[in-house]
Formats: sequence, C-alpha cells, structure tokens
Amino acid sequence: MTKKLWFQVGIGLLIGLLIIKYVIEIHWIFKPVVIIIKTIFIPVLISGVLFYISEPLQRWLEKKGLPRWGSISTIVLVLAGVVTGLLFIIGNPITEQVNRLVQNAPSIGDKIMDATDFVLENKDNLPPQVENFIDSVTNSIQDIVVVGSKSIVNFVSGTVSTIFTLILVPFFYIFMLKDHEKFAPNIYKVFTGERRTWVKKTLEEINEVLKNYVQGQVLVSLILATMMLIGYLIIRLDYALLLAIVSFFMNMIPFIGPWISLAPAILVAIIQDPILVVWVCVITLVAQQLESNLITPNIMGKSLDIHPLTVITVVLAAGNIGGFVAIMIGIPTYAVLKVIVKNIYEERKKIKETATKTL
Repeated sequence: MTKKLWFQVGIGLLIGLLIIKYVIEIHWIFKPVVIIIKTIFIPVLISGVLFYISEPLQRWLEKKGLPRWGSISTIVLVLAGVVTGLLFIIGNPITEQVNRLVQNAPSIGDKIMDATDFVLENKDNLPPQVENFIDSVTNSIQDIVVVGSKSIVNFVSGTVSTIFTLILVPFFYIFMLKDHEKFAPNIYKVFTGERRTWVKKTLEEINEVLKNYVQGQVLVSLILATMMLIGYLIIRLDYALLLAIVSFFMNMIPFIGPWISLAPAILVAIIQDPILVVWVCVITLVAQQLESNLITPNIMGKSLDIHPLTVITVVLAAGNIGGFVAIMIGIPTYAVLKVIVKNIYEERKKIKETATKTL
C-alpha cells in the first residue's frame, strides 16, 4: 500500500499541513525573512518584467558579436532613450491633462453632488430595488468615508515606501541581464543523472512560459491601449492620454483589467457629455473584440494553454487571497505550477512504463 500514488500524495499533504501549522505557530522566527521578501518582491517583479521585455534585444545583440557588457550597456542606453523620448513626446500632454484634472476637480465634485442630489430627490419615482439600494448606500456613507480616508492614508504611505523600494530595480535588472544564464545551472547542478535532466527541462519550460506571458501581455496591452487612445481622441474625450495609460496598466490584469479601465472613462464621459458614454462603450467593445479574437490569439497563441474559465477562477481567487499584486501574478504562477505538475506526472508515467516493460 505504501507504494500507491494516492497513499504517497496523502502522506505528503499531511506532512505539508503539519509544516505549515508549526511555521504559523512560530511565525516570529520567520518575521525577518518575510520582511526581506516583501522588500525585494516588487523590485524583483518589475526587474523580471523588464528583463523579459529586453531579453530578445540582448539575444540579438550578442548574436551580432557584441559582448555581454556591451549588450547590457546598449540596452540601458536604449531604455533611457525610450523613457526620455516618451517624456518629451507625452510629458507635456500628461502634465497639462493632470493640471486640468486638478483644476476641474471642484467642478467635477459639484456635478457629482448635483447628480447625487437629483437621484435622492427623485428616488420615490424609481423602482423599489433601486430605491432600496440608494437607501443602503446613503446609510453607509459614513462607513465609506472612514474606509476611504484610511485607504488614502495607506495608499500615500505605501507610495512613499514603494518609491524607496524602486531604487533597487536597476540593480536587480542589470544583474538579471548579466547573470540570467547562471540561474538554472546553479539549481540543477546539485542533482545527478535523470533527475538533473528532468529539473533542467522543467526550468527551461518555466522560463519559456514566463517569457511568452510577459512579452505577449505587454505587447497586447500596448496595442489595446493604443486603440483606446485613438478612439478617445476621435470622440474628443477629455483626458484621453491619461485614460489610455490607465488602460495600458490595467490590461496587464487578465479578464477584469479592461473593465476596470472602463470605469474612469465612463465617469469622465458622464461629466463631459452623457452621450459620450455610448461611444466609450462602443470603443471598448470593439477594442475588446479585436483583442480577444485577433490580437491575443496571434501574439500569445496557445503558449499558456489555459482555459478562459480557469483564468477567471485564478484571478478571482488571487484577488481574495492577496489583493492587487496577487491578481497580477496569479496567471503566471498558475502556469508555472501547471508546468511543474505536468512534468512530474510525465516523469512518473515514464518510470511506470519503464518498470512495466522490464517486468
């Protein structure tokens, strides 16, 4: 019985649960480790994204005969040039739109308050379900204000700490460009024989999955944000560039990201001219259809091979477990775990077939 797979898996789960239980009970021992991990997690994550974006350029430069230090210097210069160019091109429009948004904030608030007063005054003419919803929201305004104030304070303090943390990004990024080929060998060199081959193959597949996901997701988000910007400019929507930038970052989140970016666009459209809401929805719908049916299949293909229902489940579960950051890394984490489980299953299947043939 001890050789049965279900028995071994069960024992492994029990041991894992016991380890988790005792780790939780003596968590104070691991608190410094947790603090260190939290400190470097965001820089490592950003550096990893930048590395996978620039990895094709580095590979091309080194194929042309450039040494490693030369490829790194070229990439850093190109990246600095791109950032500088973007600041020259879109820096002034962004600054202008942000200043205009700040100047118009009081009038925007007045319009929102007028709309709220209108709804409250006419709530008796609305359906009972809507009236009950308005009453519940009105009764919860104080709680919403308190929670909102706490969120703003947490956001400001988190932003300050994040700025200090981001100083580490260039260091991690340069070391990834310099030593990325040494990472996998340092792991699988501790194994021997068939196990080393299996670990090497698994690490190569994990690297390929992460590379395909990051490069594909960034390119898809860039194309989608460009389409949204063009659409917003055509309908003359205010703050079009800011909304497109928000769309670019939100589109990094699978499934729910595009709909999150739709909310501020609709709010701006309502304040500017309610008829624009229809056009914003049309632009978003067209862009989403092009993205889901044409752009994503051709750029990312079936590299991850994850069912859409699984994507939705992973995103929602990650959001409940770890918030925004967990949503961002939920899909690639699932893809990595899928590669590991698949390779374990295939290895066990191969061992079983070999044993059967021997018998």
